[in-house]
Amino acid sequence: MTFRNIEKKNFPPFIDNLIKAMEVVGVREKVEGKYEFAPLDSASQLRLDYDVTVLSPKKYLLPPRETLLRFKTGKPVHCEPVLESRPLAIVGVHPYDLKATSQLDRIFADANRDEHYLRKRQDTVIIGADIKRSSPVAFCKSMNSATIQEGFDLFLTDIGESYVVAVGTEKGRSILDQHAVSKPATKEDIGKRAEIQEKIPYLFSLNTVTTPYGELPKLLEDQAESKLFAELAEKCFSCGSCNLVCPTCYCFDVQDDMALDLSGGERLRLWDGCLLDGFAKVATGENFREDPEERIRHRIFRKGKYIYEKYGEHGCVGCGRCASACLPDIANPVEIFNRLKEGK
Repeated sequence: MTFRNIEKKNFPPFIDNLIKAMEVVGVREKVEGKYEFAPLDSASQLRLDYDVTVLSPKKYLLPPRETLLRFKTGKPVHCEPVLESRPLAIVGVHPYDLKATSQLDRIFADANRDEHYLRKRQDTVIIGADIKRSSPVAFCKSMNSATIQEGFDLFLTDIGESYVVAVGTEKGRSILDQHAVSKPATKEDIGKRAEIQEKIPYLFSLNTVTTPYGELPKLLEDQAESKLFAELAEKCFSCGSCNLVCPTCYCFDVQDDMALDLSGGERLRLWDGCLLDGFAKVATGENFREDPEERIRHRIFRKGKYIYEKYGEHGCVGCGRCASACLPDIANPVEIFNRLKEGK
């Protein structure tokens, strides 16, 4: 990895040059105190001092509604795959969302490759940024996602009068060379970067999972029949909000949308979630996860056990979005993991 330095006076022109070259998405203030990833018209709209966005940048790689193919009925039926993508830069991605994106990269490239996701991912430049302030419900230190050294094309660390830019890929290097005024980072710059990143995990010291990272699967295995899941189910609305805001949830439904004259249509991929009551319903009408208690247990096991056993990292990155989105206030993984450890 190499490091460059961009003086702050040269950073807005870098973003504006990028906007001229491709679509650029960055963090914008949606309403006071709420942030979102949205298209940028100018560098002045970009906010790098945010705590967490309402949704992760996943929505640009795995859209909530996506056309997979178009078809025409008749004899024979004609189908044409749809692989929609365009050059895109996403700016200001925090380490926890970078970790989530890297996990999705692995999942969608594993076994049955998902060319729709992978095409978008290939055409996307990701520019990360260090966390400057934490959300009250975030617990990134516990999920090893407060800082990161990979999974980005470029990564920004604010050292005062300038940004140290870690160059993670050749694609990132090319973007920097074409659109930014930069210079090699000095040893002093890199030292300041290391000092800043060393302090970031402590932003989350007041909100921690008491079980060590690698021991969560065993905790869940031991507490699989805990009464806590039934207690949470009594309050759960089965709205799926915790699923829909999660940066690592990737479940989807596939539906065919027919034209009114039945001449053809399109096959759509739509976000789905395991907390929704119809998620596990099969064609014959049976629902193998009908009870909300079973769905809540499945969600927590997916976050703290199943993904870890397959990929060596948890399906939770500690962003806290699920806790913020949950109306009955029962989805916070920190509280759930800690209560399971306490046997409550």
